[in-house]
Amino acid sequence: MLPTTSPNSNGALGSSDTARHTAGFKRYKYLRRLLHFRQMDFDFAMWQMLYLFTSPQRVYRNFHYRKQTKDQWARDDPAFLVLLGIWLCVSTVGFGLVLDMGVVETLKLLLWVVVVDCIGVGLLISTLMWVISNKYLLKHPSRNFDVEWGYAFDVHLNAFYPLLVILHFLQLFFINHVVVINSDWFVGYFVGNTMWLIAISYYLYITFLGYNALPFLKNTVVLLYPFALLALVYVLSVSLGWNFTQGLCWFYKYRVQ
Repeated sequence: MLPTTSPNSNGALGSSDTARHTAGFKRYKYLRRLLHFRQMDFDFAMWQMLYLFTSPQRVYRNFHYRKQTKDQWARDDPAFLVLLGIWLCVSTVGFGLVLDMGVVETLKLLLWVVVVDCIGVGLLISTLMWVISNKYLLKHPSRNFDVEWGYAFDVHLNAFYPLLVILHFLQLFFINHVVVINSDWFVGYFVGNTMWLIAISYYLYITFLGYNALPFLKNTVVLLYPFALLALVYVLSVSLGWNFTQGLCWFYKYRVQ
């Protein structure tokens, strides 16, 4: 049997149906599910994490399906956010070990990374992209078509995950071992800066795919323009001997002093 609604005399949905589609109700439902782990689909979240590396377009096809079935672009299951938080905590503890930090210093670093780098910067970037996309990229500005803030946040999380794995996990094995990228020799900063290039490229490309997937946006190709600046900075960094990983290690140690 198809679900029924309670239309008013003018054919509009009743107040209870309208409330279920408000941004406030969606946020409440999302946050409430954070307290119910059994309701989260971690298998599906892990599938998304895998395909963000191999085929991110498939992840956004699922967002299309959610819009058709649940009338929202943003995730309604916080499982991806929970797994991302676990990845962030584990990799940050790994950084503490690699940089020979004590327990207190590692805990300070963890607070900095989670509260400021992940939550603070994530909210800032998501809000900025939400404003830009709704103000400049809409084909036909109207109340019926706009970018959900939750979707902008999801796009950031999607783009942030490969960057996190590359720079906060894989890079750990090269900082003091294998190539020793935390050094001033050419091979070290070449490998380190190349990892930064790949990580940021993932972020830019997955961000572009996220907004390009929305059929009511235009000129999303402008989100690929930063690739030119990224390539220029990479060439300059290798030519001039800039070591981004060494700078990150110094910054992390400075933070916890």
